[in-house]
Amino acid sequence: MKASSWFVYIIQNEKGHYYTGITTDLERRLKEHTSSKKGAKFFRTGAPVDMVFTKKFANRSLASKFEAAVKKLSRAEKINLVTTRKVKL
Repeated sequence: MKASSWFVYIIQNEKGHYYTGITTDLERRLKEHTSSKKGAKFFRTGAPVDMVFTKKFANRSLASKFEAAVKKLSRAEKINLVTTRKVKL
């Protein structure tokens, strides 16, 4: 079994809101979000525009923990993360 990297990503929708998720394949996941068949319900109110942040992790556990921490951030803190790539968790 091949060990794969996990990624935490943030996608901005057309209304400027942020969606955070994890995946092993960033390109595939973005396509799924834009196709609406396997995309998150979040994007029903505003189509995804761009993947504005990604961070690579060695395993799912680390990625999931970081994703949970990002989801707890305020909007201002998420904007800071996206623009500076730095976050205090």
